[in-house]
Amino acid sequence: MRSAVQSEVRAVLFEYLLIFFARVCDVTLSTVRMLLVVRGKRYPAAAIGLVEASVYITALARVMKSIDDPLKVLAYGLGFASGTLLGSVVEERLALGHVSLEVIPPDENAEELLRALRTAGYGVTELTGYGMKGPKKVLLVSTDRKSLPRLTAIIEEFAPDCFMTVLETRAVRGGVTPFLK
Repeated sequence: MRSAVQSEVRAVLFEYLLIFFARVCDVTLSTVRMLLVVRGKRYPAAAIGLVEASVYITALARVMKSIDDPLKVLAYGLGFASGTLLGSVVEERLALGHVSLEVIPPDENAEELLRALRTAGYGVTELTGYGMKGPKKVLLVSTDRKSLPRLTAIIEEFAPDCFMTVLETRAVRGGVTPFLK
């Protein structure tokens, strides 16, 4: 008798864990798939979508079999929330794609920063912009997302008081870019 109860408890716990981990998996895959779509990588995104949809249906079917079980609904919701968190961590680690930076350094740091970036192998386009206090140098730099911490460290070292924007870039072609070497 006791063995039958333990088996039943294990089966129920397994069901909750399966729902939870299936949701974690499919939501994490969904995040990666959307990133690939945005970056124009259709075929890998479609392959991930196939796995994602299969896992999603498996989790949903198990919840729908006994929708009146609040713990299954809770496992489903917790899996979704955890998958969202894990998806964002995976996205940061993968660092897919490219970014473009617009940097407006203080006048006293502009030339030194420009030299440091070019010495580090970055292609830098130098423009003149006009702000409230007159002309300012505007530096444009593109890099892959994995190199962004290195690039921002150089900028912080040579122009800690600069104004900087980081923009997602869909594609890069040509130019002087360390990630294409």
